[in-house]
Amino acid sequence: MQGEGFFSCKEVSVVLLNDENIRELNRCFLNHDYPTDVLSFRLDEDTQMQPRKETLVGEIIISVETAQRNAKRYKQTLEKELIRLVIHGTLHLLGYEDAKEKQRRKMKRKEKNYMRQLCI
Repeated sequence: MQGEGFFSCKEVSVVLLNDENIRELNRCFLNHDYPTDVLSFRLDEDTQMQPRKETLVGEIIISVETAQRNAKRYKQTLEKELIRLVIHGTLHLLGYEDAKEKQRRKMKRKEKNYMRQLCI
């Protein structure tokens, strides 16, 4: 994602799961006992659990079942929703949060910007 910082090492995996499996991960790692659309995990943290500034290594996990429901709800294709979720997950890997309304609006603007850049 151009303009989001320089990383000497970049490696991000995308994993597609069903609701049951992502619910289990959500419960184990975030104590949220429900399926979600996307989870992101930085895998390049140092011993103090802080991301290293020069690297970006992570994993984006997406529930295809939730993505299908979202696509139908927002009247868009599954492909477009999956791309949006990859962008959203990547923004989380880069340190963006969406717990508060102001943060959500900022992430949504960035998502739309990257979707436009991809001509989607």
